Amino acid sequence: MGQLQSAFTLFLSLLVEAIPFLLLGVLLSGALMVFVDERKLIRAIPRHPFLGALTGGLIGFLFPVCECGNVPVARRLLTQGAPPSVAVAFLLAAPTINPIVIWSTWTAFRDQPELVLGRVVLSLAVAVATGTIFSAQKDIRPLLQPRVALAIPGPSAPPSADLLSGTFFIGESKQTLEETLSPSCAPRGERWRLFLSNTLVELRELGAILVFGSAIAAIVQVWVPRDVIVGLGQGPITSILAMMTLAAVVSICSTVDAFFALSFAGIFTTGSLLSFLVFGPMIDLKAIGLILTIFQRRAVVYLFLLAGQMTFLGCLFLNLHV
Repeated sequence: MGQLQSAFTLFLSLLVEAIPFLLLGVLLSGALMVFVDERKLIRAIPRHPFLGALTGGLIGFLFPVCECGNVPVARRLLTQGAPPSVAVAFLLAAPTINPIVIWSTWTAFRDQPELVLGRVVLSLAVAVATGTIFSAQKDIRPLLQPRVALAIPGPSAPPSADLLSGTFFIGESKQTLEETLSPSCAPRGERWRLFLSNTLVELRELGAILVFGSAIAAIVQVWVPRDVIVGLGQGPITSILAMMTLAAVVSICSTVDAFFALSFAGIFTTGSLLSFLVFGPMIDLKAIGLILTIFQRRAVVYLFLLAGQMTFLGCLFLNLHV
């Protein structure tokens, strides 16, 4: 009974932390859809794989969303024809490369500025490298969920009227390209109606996944003895693996995870603490469910392995040379 109560408490705490940022991401996605001329935005993004990935990673600094709120924005970028490298890099970097997370990390590790700098640099490097690798797939649609793939314009065809994120997923009436993409072509009242419709639909879709992922994370947290993980914290390799596993399991929002990691500062190596701060916001049980609304399972496995390998190698280098 005690474990059940603990799991329920953790479940509620994860939801309380995550829902505001999920809502922020959905609102940003809706604002991008309705109030921004997306044709100009997409044209301004570099088409070069590396430069596009770098742009996507740095865009995260302008959108202070965590690993819950970045999914609807990344999905919107993809459906509007942004290069895959941009969307993937944004998806991985946005939870960390933003002023709120940087400030909270500095507050927690003021005495270890190398962790603050390392989190920013390694997160951006992993995101850009992964985005660049994904750009090698000439047509990203086979890696996407069918409904998302159908919303992406073909290489030689103009964007479809189904690009409207919310109405596309529920099959509402179609609109012209100008009405969908250009705010100046729709009346103000209609824009607000579309904004509200998109917000409600994406909250329904992503909120259900968030609840499911939070429940799994809470159950696993209670089931896995914390002492087992702490016992692995002394070795340069085992400590990194343990903290990466812990980060994926506990699924703490990136705006507060630095304070959680701080509780292990006297037990775990510096590299392992950095692995927790970098890997967790990219891939955790809660985020995987949300990412599955964009990518198919094999693509999520690719993301998981690429982000995990690069994070591990970067943190191992820190452990062996610091």
